Amino acid sequence: MPEQVTPAEEEYLQTLFWLQEARLPMTAANLARAMQLSAPTVHEMVGRLERDDYITRNADRAIAFTDSGLAQAGEIVSRHRLIERFLTDIVGVPWDDVHEEAEHLEHAMSPRFEAYVRASVGNATTCPHGHPIRVGQRVEGVPLADCAPGAAVRIVRLENEAEDLLHYLKQAGIEPGSDGTVIAVDGERVLVELSGRECEVTRSVAETITVLADPSPPPRTALPEHLVLARERYGR
Repeated sequence: MPEQVTPAEEEYLQTLFWLQEARLPMTAANLARAMQLSAPTVHEMVGRLERDDYITRNADRAIAFTDSGLAQAGEIVSRHRLIERFLTDIVGVPWDDVHEEAEHLEHAMSPRFEAYVRASVGNATTCPHGHPIRVGQRVEGVPLADCAPGAAVRIVRLENEAEDLLHYLKQAGIEPGSDGTVIAVDGERVLVELSGRECEVTRSVAETITVLADPSPPPRTALPEHLVLARERYGR
């Protein structure tokens, strides 16, 4: 194993951790889809991660973390979410712009600066998009798309943090922590009232919005084609 994980390896480990956290199959195909990279590029890096003992692959080529790989992935994910919260709460970066900025900073943050950032955000438990800063403390919920009209909902988390999708959600009025009521659900659109505002999103985007609901639909495992969206599927 190398003495220090590289930034490129960190990006892959972070995405694999997200797939695992969302209970999506950890495969090279899903990794390529999530990172919007070609299959050959991903295949090469997956082989490198395996050689460096961060992951293993079984006979079906399904990916699993080694102990050291899981520790590295959890650390970079936690740091990323901590930076997002710092940039939003302390610096004032809008929450729909913060994901890409955190991507640039997370690889260069010294332990001293990380301690300062942690002290600055105080008791914050999630990133601005609702993901837990301390990994392993994920609040389970259900997709907004599954909720019936009339259900009371609280937005818990935005599962897909692609920046253009975050812009779309903010413009629609969808924000973690908001409470409201589902107004209508059909094959194409979901309409929900949040803080007195009617917010409409496409059905595919509603699949990526995790809520607590009353009454709540049954929980289900997410499908890759719902959470790992191609850009053209965000559209209005």
